[in-house]
Amino acid sequence: MRLSGVALAVAVLCLAWPAPTLIGWLMQPDTATAQTIQVAEAAKKEKGATKKGNPKGAPKEGGNTVSLPLTERVRIQFDLAFTGHYNGLINGEFNERTTTAIKSFQKSIGARETGALAQPERAQLATNSKAVQERVGWAMVEDKATGAQLGLPTKQVPNTARAGSGTRWSSAQGQVQIETFRIRGPGTTLATVVERQRAEPPNRKLEVNLVRDDFFILSGLQGLKKFYVRAHIRDLEVRGVTILYDQATEGIMDPVTVVMSSAFAPFSGTGLTDMMGPTRRKVEYGTGIVTTAGGHILTDRLLVEGCNVIQVSGLVSGLVSGFGDANPIATDATSGLALLRVFGVSDLAPAALVHEGARGSDLTLVGIADPQLQAGGRAVTTTAGKLDGNGLQPSPQLGFAGAAALDAQGRFFGMVTLKAPLMAGAGPLPPANVVPVETIRRFVEAQYVTPATGKTGVEAAKASVVRVMCVRR
Repeated sequence: MRLSGVALAVAVLCLAWPAPTLIGWLMQPDTATAQTIQVAEAAKKEKGATKKGNPKGAPKEGGNTVSLPLTERVRIQFDLAFTGHYNGLINGEFNERTTTAIKSFQKSIGARETGALAQPERAQLATNSKAVQERVGWAMVEDKATGAQLGLPTKQVPNTARAGSGTRWSSAQGQVQIETFRIRGPGTTLATVVERQRAEPPNRKLEVNLVRDDFFILSGLQGLKKFYVRAHIRDLEVRGVTILYDQATEGIMDPVTVVMSSAFAPFSGTGLTDMMGPTRRKVEYGTGIVTTAGGHILTDRLLVEGCNVIQVSGLVSGLVSGFGDANPIATDATSGLALLRVFGVSDLAPAALVHEGARGSDLTLVGIADPQLQAGGRAVTTTAGKLDGNGLQPSPQLGFAGAAALDAQGRFFGMVTLKAPLMAGAGPLPPANVVPVETIRRFVEAQYVTPATGKTGVEAAKASVVRVMCVRR
């Protein structure tokens, strides 16, 4: 029988690398023997190339990856895997396989194939990966029944129920089923769990049967469905996950299963979460600048990235102040700008997006600080900033992403954008920059929106800023 490319590459990669970093078995086999040789030879070449002198984390070409932190290298591989360009280990090691994947992605977007991502290319990769994740509803979840963490394609498996010792997620008609399990107690061994999984249900046909001291992987066909089981043991406790799906869904589920394998964290310190660093905040606050009286709002692209819901508050229309849901209209990865639209409002006070005269480096920032910094309030405040060769100094307080920047004469100078996403947990504020007004006008006009003209000064700017809230699931 023709051996599944997904299953076979799992087995070979497990022999070459540790399970916690296992990922990538999307190959197209001709025969089982030929596939084994092909994948095994690729593994040997990669390991050899690393030993011969390529610095760990550096590709042969494209030197800008050498200085990237581990978390960013892992995220790049993660994104490349989701877009279907990378089928190796997500471990942050930039070897020949990763370089080839980057070139493949660059070719797909019509860029020069250097093997190193320029900033606009990296932004495009993240956007493309995010689009795939959003289509399948990718989310990391904590399984309370087993204590494991796993990534799920929630749109493929919207139904949740308790099942045995774990949790089952499934599609409406059962085409896709994902189930966790937990086995513990005196005498629990990996060998006994493996034997049980091999024998039940009886219609399983194993194509991968890999057992190591602390984990095992089984995969193959279960009737007309593909199945994949992965489990680990620690302190007489086995935690695992079973993925079962119709072959008709393999176009979606094969790549998802690749990422699920690496993301599965049965115990603390396993999986991708630690390597990828902290996640984005579930709720994030920033500032927006009213651009038209009819509800166009300008803000920081990173602030509204990955939001399931965007709300704008502080909208003043006539004598009424309120809030409304905002729809993203356009984003620009190069400038870091995002344009939103709140429908059903009128007579808002837009900012005067014009600047004439000499430019200085001393700025006044007008924004709305994070609620935590003002006891839940949403007062508009000002703070001083200065532009130098490294951007805006100092980094603005929480909530000032998207704030208006005025020059010493009170004229609109630009908008504050963050250079890196704001992550969950405590940590230093990301560095920031100011997008000049000329760039803003070009971006807005490209969306067929006419920038406003009007009053300048701090008070006028205060009247034109609003709070933007992003909610991520």
